Amino acid sequence: MMEIPRTLEGIEAVFLDLDGTLYLGDDMIEGALDFLLRLKEEGVQRFFLSNNSSKSVTQYLEKLQGMGVPAASEDILLSTHDLLAWLSANGVSETYLVGTSGMRQMIEDAGVSTDSVNPQYVVLGYDTEITYEKLSTASIHLHKGVPMVASHPDVVCPSPDGGLPDTGAYMDLFEATTGVRPEHICGKPNAGMILHKVEELGLRPDQCAMVGDRLYTDMEMAERAGVHGVLVLSGEATREDLASAPQNPSLVADSVAELCR
Repeated sequence: MMEIPRTLEGIEAVFLDLDGTLYLGDDMIEGALDFLLRLKEEGVQRFFLSNNSSKSVTQYLEKLQGMGVPAASEDILLSTHDLLAWLSANGVSETYLVGTSGMRQMIEDAGVSTDSVNPQYVVLGYDTEITYEKLSTASIHLHKGVPMVASHPDVVCPSPDGGLPDTGAYMDLFEATTGVRPEHICGKPNAGMILHKVEELGLRPDQCAMVGDRLYTDMEMAERAGVHGVLVLSGEATREDLASAPQNPSLVADSVAELCR
């Protein structure tokens, strides 16, 4: 992909990762709000994209608005949306969920059960409300041959105090216990996470940018989708990681504070 300037000239829509890109935990990254204002002033559309399946759209809206970020539900694209599309396409209506109450609500609102005694799939999300009962029940289903689908591959969730175990870490736990890996992993880096929105906007992929802090999800998805990848070093990835990574972002910045100016 060709390089793009820090001004983001020529970019019509920006897809923004959240954890590690706009905020860390409950703290906005310095300069992030001003960056969002600059996008608005330049007429660049922006969407918030997250693999973090621990929160529902409603909870994300509350968090963003509480941090002073104006957002509407149609601005938010989650790995849970990608998961729901996959469940629907595969005719899955009975699941056992290892996930939060927010994720449970989104799945049940789509007409899929999350506590089935005979699940078609074990669904694994970023469960920040994990219990041993969930781990053991899911393990028993997996031992019985029930396949697993996961909302996203992220191993670590960035926080101000260091990385926290994410869905990918739970996958390793289940593999160690049962020998089972997910049959399918939704969310970034699947190109479909953003391409349907790019199409809906009537734009070409090269008129769009994905801004994020992870090489193997954010930048990998940018490459698969044909949009510009803008790597920010405010979350997980470091310059050392970049040096040995197969991904080749169009632009690298210390944080979003350096962009669109």
